[in-house]
Amino acid sequence: MSDVTVITGGAGGMGVETAKIVGRDHTVVLCDVRQDRLDRASATLGELGISATTVNCDVTDRLAVDELFGAAQELGTVTAVVHTAGVSPAMGDAEYVMRTNAIGTLNVNEVFYATVGDGGAIVNVASMAAHILPEELIPVSAFPQALTDEAAFLAATLAGCDIAGEQQRSGIAYAISKNFVKWYSSSQAERFNGRGLRIVSVSPGSVDTEMGRLEEAGGAGALVADAAVPRWGRPEEMAELFAFCVSDKAGYLTGTDILNDGGVVASIRERARAGSNP
Repeated sequence: MSDVTVITGGAGGMGVETAKIVGRDHTVVLCDVRQDRLDRASATLGELGISATTVNCDVTDRLAVDELFGAAQELGTVTAVVHTAGVSPAMGDAEYVMRTNAIGTLNVNEVFYATVGDGGAIVNVASMAAHILPEELIPVSAFPQALTDEAAFLAATLAGCDIAGEQQRSGIAYAISKNFVKWYSSSQAERFNGRGLRIVSVSPGSVDTEMGRLEEAGGAGALVADAAVPRWGRPEEMAELFAFCVSDKAGYLTGTDILNDGGVVASIRERARAGSNP
């Protein structure tokens, strides 16, 4: 049977670019919540000779994620998952952002853990925002509740979004939710390894995609301008890293986060250090 790679958010810029790479030697399954975008992504890949199976799936629905993996297993052996599905602050309120990014990640990873066999690997897309929010503002103590009590987890993490006023709640929710992605990908590594699975997260900076550009006026543009590499990241640059992380070449890589942000966080930290030491 052929090896299968599942790409959530597969109709987005990073998802399609990842499919172009892994589709060279894997069967590809793309999932997204918008069928029109899935149809366009499938057509784009088809022009390159890559046949992709598309599944309309909301990752916040555990049953839908179960069905996604079931569909993928009918095509072959699922060996890799690239979880890019997520939303930015401009796309909804704090609860929507938290539920999509955090609960969506939990669902995809837990079903991956339950169904994929020895040697499988998953890469979760976090964000440089997970590295920027001050640690004292991150309700890490509430994160384990996601595994046992979803309602309590959401209540605690959404309460943590109240620190900066109503207009900033979605942005804080985004940073906290991506911190959760980063935390989960580290904290669950030993458990995953018990089943022969690898788990890692990647934290992109500002990427030149439709979703990325939604945040340009909200501060992403200024961060790019002040970065060590003062330009937007390209989706294909992220895709190359995602594909490597789930490949056999990265067999020793697990339980960590890779910050791929053009030096944004490094620049922020150095300016803060220099400013405190005139």
